[in-house]
Amino acid sequence: MNATCRQPFSQAFEKPVESHFSSTDLPPINVSLLQAEFLKPKYWLLWLGIGVMYLVVHLPLRGRWAVGGLLGRLGYHLAAKRRHVVEINLSLCFPELSDDERTALCRDNFRSTGISIIETATVWFRDPKQFDSLVDIEGLDVLQGAAAEGNGVMLLGMHLSTLDFAGAVLGLVAPFDVMYRRNKNKLLEAVMTRGRQRNFPAAIERRNVRDVIKALRAGHIVWYGPDQDYGRKHSIFAPFFGVEAATITATSRITSMTGADIVVFSHYRDLDTGRYRINLRKLDETYPSGDAETDASIINRVVEAAVKEAPEQYWWLHRRFKTRPEGVPRPY
Repeated sequence: MNATCRQPFSQAFEKPVESHFSSTDLPPINVSLLQAEFLKPKYWLLWLGIGVMYLVVHLPLRGRWAVGGLLGRLGYHLAAKRRHVVEINLSLCFPELSDDERTALCRDNFRSTGISIIETATVWFRDPKQFDSLVDIEGLDVLQGAAAEGNGVMLLGMHLSTLDFAGAVLGLVAPFDVMYRRNKNKLLEAVMTRGRQRNFPAAIERRNVRDVIKALRAGHIVWYGPDQDYGRKHSIFAPFFGVEAATITATSRITSMTGADIVVFSHYRDLDTGRYRINLRKLDETYPSGDAETDASIINRVVEAAVKEAPEQYWWLHRRFKTRPEGVPRPY
């Protein structure tokens, strides 16, 4: 990466950090890791895991990937329910593949997911600028040019497994706000919160659309991931890999309300070269179009194209097709 902008790094666990995260309808979280709550026995096993992870993230790159691959293989054999979700998703989205090819893709997907766990922990516990030399950014001028216009930028993302790692590195040269989902485990959420605070200017809980609009109107860059199934209430059905998928309509409404530009953000790891690639580009189609179904289809095509570049690196563990049109049974 050839940019020079940097953010300060803080890894002191002793001091509580004042959270600047948006959390409408949610109580604020104390992100100090030394609060009495976390000394209870129910957290001891998790503390052990955090300690092991802290050691793993200081291994060389290939060592981190090897440990992540091992986690993925364990997950493939032990997490039968999640493996079933991945298998169903792949059968729906890649019907042209043989059974053996889909099995291989499923195994590769679990390996990628395991590596992503290590990558995420790496940018929680280490300074992301230590890894910018591993990352090539294509189209940084596109994002910076859009941001310079001052209308706000929706950084249109998707749940590729390198999201946290690539996002932290991109944030060094183009700081942006992120959206997140709160974890039910308080200790894990505190660790994740500290990581987000270190790597991003602000975070917005995924249900807080008002703060997304506010940030865009203020000229911020905001990461926004519209590629998951959030239920029927705020969605319409549009094809994703040829399968009707519940797709949120807020994406086009937010951009219409704010006038924000859209920049597509995709990111991949290359196990052969030991490098990462970030791609930033403008949408190829007019958006929003004024028609909700057309807009949903455009977004799904954007995500689909990004996934096809490295299908094993997509978050297939998500039940993307859990909401079905009337009369259509759930596949899981």
